[in-house]
Amino acid sequence: MRSASEGTQRRAFTGLWVAGLLAILSFLVIYPVLMLLLGALTDTNPVVDGIRLSLSHLSIANFLAVLANPNVAEALLNTLIACGGGTLIAVAIGLLFSWIVVRTNTPFKGFIAAASILPLFAPPLVAGVAWAILGSPKTGLINTVFKWMGSDLRIDLYSMWGLVFVFGIYYAPYVYMFTSSALRNMDPSLEEAAEISGAGAFATLFTVTFPLIMPAIVSGMLLSFIVMLGIYGIPAVLGAPTNLNVLTTYIFKLTNWSPPLYNTAAAVAIILMVVTGLLVYLQQKLLSGRSYTTVAGKAFRPRSLDLGPWRWLTFALGMVYLLVVVVLPSLALIVAAFRKFMFIRDAASLFDMRQYSLTHFESIFDNPLTMKSIYNAIEVGVITAVVGGALAFAIGYTIHRTRVAGRGAIDLISTLPVAIPGLVVGVAYLWAWIGVPGGLYGTIWILALAFIARFMPDTVKALSTSFLQIHRELEEAAWVCGRGTLGTIATIVLPLARPGVLASMTLLFVLAIRELGSSLFLYTSNTMVMSVLLLDYYEGGNIGKTAAFSLVQTVLLGVLIGGANWLSRGAAQSDVARTG
Repeated sequence: MRSASEGTQRRAFTGLWVAGLLAILSFLVIYPVLMLLLGALTDTNPVVDGIRLSLSHLSIANFLAVLANPNVAEALLNTLIACGGGTLIAVAIGLLFSWIVVRTNTPFKGFIAAASILPLFAPPLVAGVAWAILGSPKTGLINTVFKWMGSDLRIDLYSMWGLVFVFGIYYAPYVYMFTSSALRNMDPSLEEAAEISGAGAFATLFTVTFPLIMPAIVSGMLLSFIVMLGIYGIPAVLGAPTNLNVLTTYIFKLTNWSPPLYNTAAAVAIILMVVTGLLVYLQQKLLSGRSYTTVAGKAFRPRSLDLGPWRWLTFALGMVYLLVVVVLPSLALIVAAFRKFMFIRDAASLFDMRQYSLTHFESIFDNPLTMKSIYNAIEVGVITAVVGGALAFAIGYTIHRTRVAGRGAIDLISTLPVAIPGLVVGVAYLWAWIGVPGGLYGTIWILALAFIARFMPDTVKALSTSFLQIHRELEEAAWVCGRGTLGTIATIVLPLARPGVLASMTLLFVLAIRELGSSLFLYTSNTMVMSVLLLDYYEGGNIGKTAAFSLVQTVLLGVLIGGANWLSRGAAQSDVARTG
């Protein structure tokens, strides 16, 4: 009788647990998306005017109007050109550096590998601001240097080509991560067989190596394209001076017109979400297909090609990339942040120390909004990391460590936001909560909940590796010793997964502080965060204050990431010491 009673209690607890997770996920993901879809299909506000009235006005008029609007068609075409061109550059750079790092004897390969992923740490808005300072057609530092050298050459990054260039260099790491992993896992005997048959090194590269890792190349290409589709900061900075709109900037404009066109913005957001969703589906199909067919069952070492003296050329390419994506933008931000006026007569005046001061830093810290935005950003980051980390732990444990009914639905719903760009999440949460009584809209919590939903797939995926590394025997031993499920999680699973949990929470914290697209629709004067204030400084036309605040945000992120890494390493060493 006792065992039957315990079984009934366990089934009741399991049912409540699954129902609770599904309810939370529905609250975070399903409800906002449904409100967004309903808003796109009506000419009313479903929350303010009521669901019943909105359902009585259902039509596809907004979609027909959007599809017939030449401005939307232009924004869509610009989006495809910018993301397509940026992806081609990203593939060329990512593939080149993965080959250099994995398959050649280029010196200092570890340094080049680290440089190849550095752009991932730069917030897109800060990268856009830095390249606006460098590549402005009139006051850009690069054009100033060209003029000083007597060259007639000029660059203009306030253009489609500028957008393509900055997209390409900053999203190459996505291609690099996929292709370098595939190259490491590829059996080198296939290339050796080609060379024995008389093929040269480069013929082998293009006829054997690259075709064999084509699924990884296409996956990296699709991922970089998807990420570019949802970026707002770079197009907002480089496209605004010439009125160059992409879908994300056009959606934001629709909500800022007078009166705001929320229904039209919802329809455009749905189109963007559908395009992103189709690409995500294609990428998932590729990842689950041929991506690992080059991995052999026997052990092997990655083959290293002896480049001879050409290895210094590949090393120089790595240094040029580091110079372009890290050194030049950083110097541009430092010069603009400390220089009193951005008018630079010639290159020699760049080194005139009388032109530099702390004026812009004093100015931004005299503004009470600066400290408030920093405090708000840290507060929303902490809430997102703690609540989102706990939720991701619960979801990851249910998916990977249990066999309860309903875990498939939990897995599916928690993965859905991967196909929803940040800007669309912001529009969806605006629809869902702006008129709901209870005071959630306009608080820090609405930002945190949007970020938790937006980054849930990243957090759950990051935690999955930690769960899969823990052998089931450890949990079974705890159960045999009389521990219940919660006791086993607290004493076995959580301590062993702690480095992964800390890493996931750090990831959430950093992503929340950087996020701009969702914040634009959900902040108020009391909840303004750093990324929004940074865009506000830029749109106000003060490059010095913008650069100074960009440096403050970058330094803050660097300190936080360094501290979190130190904590994660400490946790890992503590666990090793305890288990040893």
